[in-house]
Amino acid sequence: MLYLRTMARKSATAWLVQTLVVATLPWSALLGEGATMAEGPRPATLTADNIVQQLVAANARRALALRGYRQSRSYSVNYHGFPGGRSAAMKVEASFTAPDQKDFNVISESGSKFLLNHVLLKLLDSEKEAWSGQGGKQMELTPDNYEFTFVEMDHRPEGDAYVLQVKPRINNKYLYKGRIWVDAHDFAVTRLAGEPARNPSFWISHTQIDLHYAKFGDFWLPLHNDSVTHVRFGGDAVLSIDYTDYQINNAKQVQNARPSGHVPTLPPANAVSGDPH
Repeated sequence: MLYLRTMARKSATAWLVQTLVVATLPWSALLGEGATMAEGPRPATLTADNIVQQLVAANARRALALRGYRQSRSYSVNYHGFPGGRSAAMKVEASFTAPDQKDFNVISESGSKFLLNHVLLKLLDSEKEAWSGQGGKQMELTPDNYEFTFVEMDHRPEGDAYVLQVKPRINNKYLYKGRIWVDAHDFAVTRLAGEPARNPSFWISHTQIDLHYAKFGDFWLPLHNDSVTHVRFGGDAVLSIDYTDYQINNAKQVQNARPSGHVPTLPPANAVSGDPH
């Protein structure tokens, strides 16, 4: 029995780190610039292929314009279940330098040392790993990596969005399955609701991720993430990440940016989900 508990803890911890990393790494395909939402007639419904073609083209333009950015992050994770409840929090300064360099500076830590060392800090390591080498290409929101199916138009107060079902074409721990919301004017992802495409542990029964983006200056970047992980033999882990204080360096100028309307961008699935066993 002790052996099984030990193995469950190790497997669940590894899975949590992997899942959290995928959920916290912003997809390069979702970085974006574009005009703010303007009032006018609602856009015509397009096919999934048309939407994805425009999304990929807009993402390419945004990627060329984005030189880098700095941001503040607030992480919190709460676990309830066997062998008891625990929680932890961490504040981080993060920076991105195009095309693929991620750096992190931990400002403060509090709470469970186990969760800090085996969940939150490992999320940062996993995110850097996901962006290095060819990892970024494998995470891109493109027809090479995903199948797209049109679901519906979502007419929201903040603007219309195309809702697409996404399903990975390749076996990759950084990808998602679920739904994305694509802004109908900027063709940038504003929301992801789904789960990691691959469940890396028997001990995890399910993880649900809800990731929102906002428009900061000319770019759509992560705003808030909530991930809920259910452990197969009892227990739930809730991870929240807030992204604030963006300082963006683009091809035009370096600017301090504040949210300007809606929301979008996708990170690796194993960077935004977690399990504290």
